[in-house]
Amino acid sequence: MVSLVRDDGEPALSPLIRPIEDGDWPQVWSFMNEIVRARETFPYDPEMTAEAAREMWIEDPPGRTVVAVDSGRVVGTAKMGTNRPGPGSHVSTASFMVAPHARGRGVGTALCRYALDWARQRGYAGMQFNAVVETNTAAVGVYERLGFQVVGTVPGAFAHPTQGRVGLHVMYCDFDRT
Repeated sequence: MVSLVRDDGEPALSPLIRPIEDGDWPQVWSFMNEIVRARETFPYDPEMTAEAAREMWIEDPPGRTVVAVDSGRVVGTAKMGTNRPGPGSHVSTASFMVAPHARGRGVGTALCRYALDWARQRGYAGMQFNAVVETNTAAVGVYERLGFQVVGTVPGAFAHPTQGRVGLHVMYCDFDRT
């Protein structure tokens, strides 16, 4: 279990984070599909099928895909692995999705902490996020609190459905500094 403390005093979830199992996919897909189709936070094809999403989301070893479970229900998921092969293989990456009903309750923070611990234990030098939508301020705030910095922003690289073209941040957490 991961202990969570919220700044606003509201009850936080303390999800069990464990490797994804085949039987988890229908729950993951139900909220992943909703998130991707909303077109607000992920630069994924909103028309992707469940099969294509599963192939993209489930990491082969040495990468890892996990779920956050609360009271037997999947409330979030994360995937993590090497950001780039070869000369870039000393840097990890991760992606996170939290079910809409569980947002704001510490699930994303718990998943990010898990991914950071996973990467540190495997000797990575840091973690890089390649495309964080700048209007996703909740996620950006979590990442900054956990040691990430915005190292660059690609202006207008994401077509947000209500805010137009917004930037995509590249964020980095240097493990020697955090």
